[in-house]
Amino acid sequence: MIKNKVFVACDTTDIRKIKEIIKETQNTKLFFGYKFGLEFLNSKNGRKYIKSLKNQTTFGDYKFSDIPNTCSSAIRAVSDLNFNYLTVHISSGLDALRAAKKVSKTTKLIGVTILTSLNNKSLKEIGYNKDVKKLVLHQARLANKAKLDAIVCSGQEIKIVKRVFKGEIITPGIRFSSRNDDQKRILTPKKAYENGADWCVIGRNITKGNIKKNIQSLINHLNQ
Repeated sequence: MIKNKVFVACDTTDIRKIKEIIKETQNTKLFFGYKFGLEFLNSKNGRKYIKSLKNQTTFGDYKFSDIPNTCSSAIRAVSDLNFNYLTVHISSGLDALRAAKKVSKTTKLIGVTILTSLNNKSLKEIGYNKDVKKLVLHQARLANKAKLDAIVCSGQEIKIVKRVFKGEIITPGIRFSSRNDDQKRILTPKKAYENGADWCVIGRNITKGNIKKNIQSLINHLNQ
């Protein structure tokens, strides 16, 4: 039986909370990895803790976005943390993606498409004139050209990404209900997996409150 894979978003600077999350998510019905974002990665003890973490699937969500030399140098700078996955913005450009991929070694490099907190209105405010889905498709082609290992995209765009990209698909903006909080392009876990996601990134729906009960709610949702 293939287990659904979930990256738990460890969005805190509290190492005691991180330890609780890891302990409580040791579940036989789901496969859990742990996503560490800028909040934790830039905290006083974050780097030290990551370096000490053993036998877990880890995701360093740095979202590197810079010139090719800086992107590749940054990936080298965190290589001692032995992340399984690292993120780089596809909008950094093909040269930066290729430079990053060249030095990532055994770490899987994930290309980040348009953030799930953005929609068409947001993109126009920034200065883009393409529809979200067209822009994500364009970026997926670029990620494929750079031979990236995975892509982060909204569950709403999984099917179009799969047309041009054959690596892993990691889906944030996951919500069990229609409440979107600070996200705009959301989808339920069940629908995301049905659309073809390899991983769902889930934060507050697992980490807020009773983690065990939240996991059981997720399992029940997936079995509906």
